[in-house]
Amino acid sequence: MVPNGKPVTLKNTKDPFEGVTLEKLLTVLVETYGWDFLAGKVSINCFKSDPSIKSSLKFLRRTPWARDKVEGLYLLHLDGKLQR
Repeated sequence: MVPNGKPVTLKNTKDPFEGVTLEKLLTVLVETYGWDFLAGKVSINCFKSDPSIKSSLKFLRRTPWARDKVEGLYLLHLDGKLQR
C-alpha cells in the first residue's frame, strides 16, 4: 500500500519487441541459428529455398501466422530456451 491507501501494482512494462525491427529480429535468429534451423522450425519456402533476409521480410510482413511463429522463436531465444 502506498500512503494514499491504494494498492501498488507492479507492471512489467518492458516489451521484448520494443525498438526491435522485424529485420533485426530475423537477422539475430539467422546469425545465431542459421537458415536450416529456422526452416525446420517454421516450414516456409523463403527459409528453405535460396533464403535471404529481403525475401523473408517480404513474406513475413504479408503473412501474420508466419510472423507470429518467428516472433515466438525470438522470444524463446531471448529466454535462452531455443536450442539447436
